[in-house]
Amino acid sequence: MNISLKGKRAVVAGGSRGIGRSIALAFAAAGANVSICARGADGLKAAAADIGKHGVQVHWGACDLGNAAAIASYVENAATTLGGIDILVNNASGFGATDDEAGWAASLNIDVLATVRASHAAIPHIEKAGGGAIVNISSISGYRASARSAPYAAVKAAVINYTQSQAVMLSGKRIRVNAIAPGSIEFPGGVWDKRKTDNPPLYQATLKSIPWGRFGAPEEIASVALFLVSDMASWVTGQTITADGGQFLA
Repeated sequence: MNISLKGKRAVVAGGSRGIGRSIALAFAAAGANVSICARGADGLKAAAADIGKHGVQVHWGACDLGNAAAIASYVENAATTLGGIDILVNNASGFGATDDEAGWAASLNIDVLATVRASHAAIPHIEKAGGGAIVNISSISGYRASARSAPYAAVKAAVINYTQSQAVMLSGKRIRVNAIAPGSIEFPGGVWDKRKTDNPPLYQATLKSIPWGRFGAPEEIASVALFLVSDMASWVTGQTITADGGQFLA
């Protein structure tokens, strides 16, 4: 069964590469008009060009997702250009790994507060559209303790909890809110692509821990996001869908 988002307007925060880019492409392939943001203009231009190949309207904006004013401005520009917003995806991460001020600041400001701020900016537009969907990208790291990246794990747990709270708070506005908890995803220039060369033991140990026998691909997370924002998930809200090839189970 093909999923259609024809006529929908989607905003993907953190959409220039990896999971965010794949989600934006999947939405466009399903017929949605799409806006993406990230910090780097070059990556955004390249992603926007690929999105536009699907014949949909494309908007992009360079945005520091650690800056509240920049987020509000970007979302408003996206809504104006697309003629409204039906869907929001909060994908950006600060990848705070170190248990120090810098690690916690990066994680809290991007993974948590950018999710909150982008949601607050988009919700009035989604409500005006008669309802819609928000998808927050968490991680299987949010399910358990992490000695290697404590801030990252903690904020991803917060995203899961906030997703549940949002689902309750926004149900009256007919806005469904769900999260995805990916396992280890590999793509060119991504964390695991880099660790293949700068930390081979960790890369191999992680690979061996995945029952499916390989790292995930961004497109596999995009497929879950596409389902969650579609009418096929009309009775799904407040849930976190794990997509990890069995990694958490192991």
